[in-house]
Amino acid sequence: MKEFFKKFYLALVFLFLYGPIAVLMVFSFNDSRLKGSWVGFTFKWYKELLHNEEILSSFKTTILIAILATIIATILGTIAAIGIYYLRGYKKSLLLNMNYLPVLNPDIVTAVGLMVIFNLMNFPFGFFTMLLSHITFTTPYVILAVLPKLAQMNKFLPEAAMDMGATPFYTLRKVVLPEIKTGVFSGSLLAFTLSIDDFVISFFTTGHGVSNLSVTVYSMAKKGVNPAINALSTIMFLVMVILLLILHKRTNLLEEL
Repeated sequence: MKEFFKKFYLALVFLFLYGPIAVLMVFSFNDSRLKGSWVGFTFKWYKELLHNEEILSSFKTTILIAILATIIATILGTIAAIGIYYLRGYKKSLLLNMNYLPVLNPDIVTAVGLMVIFNLMNFPFGFFTMLLSHITFTTPYVILAVLPKLAQMNKFLPEAAMDMGATPFYTLRKVVLPEIKTGVFSGSLLAFTLSIDDFVISFFTTGHGVSNLSVTVYSMAKKGVNPAINALSTIMFLVMVILLLILHKRTNLLEEL
């Protein structure tokens, strides 16, 4: 009986979390504009997405910013994680705690802070400010993904390589990076998914004529009910699920090598 209630409770939790998403996905194929009535099955809302210039433009912006932010955040985060790992004493504790702040901070606080900084520096709001913002809030996640792998690495390997005549850069490239590659990959994919999914920080740091998918969906939703939003949200959800599955599978493969 106790086992039954555990499974029942777990089923309720999953129903609460994924029930609304399932309804949204079903109604993305609804032939009616009304949310509460099912008329028939159709793909027309998905076809409409392909002819919507606003959505296509925001999709290109989203992917471009996500790729650039992921590459830069992965490089900065990996280098920072290695630097923090080899620090000792209060400096290491201070930097680790500083790295936790952007992760623990509410998105709205980070967004407003970045907006104020860009205003003070007289940066024109647009693609560049959004890119800088995405690099800023994704880099700490890369650091947190890489640090555990550094802790698992044999700390004598880099020293042994340099004792054998390897330069620091060669040691980093041939010894350290292969040891922490699963953490680097996990951090980069996490940064990519966070960048694609972000709304709050993007909303406060974007400019006229530049928006990602989440900001575009918000703008479309304010104008009224549009089933194309359901189709777009379904695609975004499936992309996130696929990325998470790739992350899980890829991490397992790298750990086996």
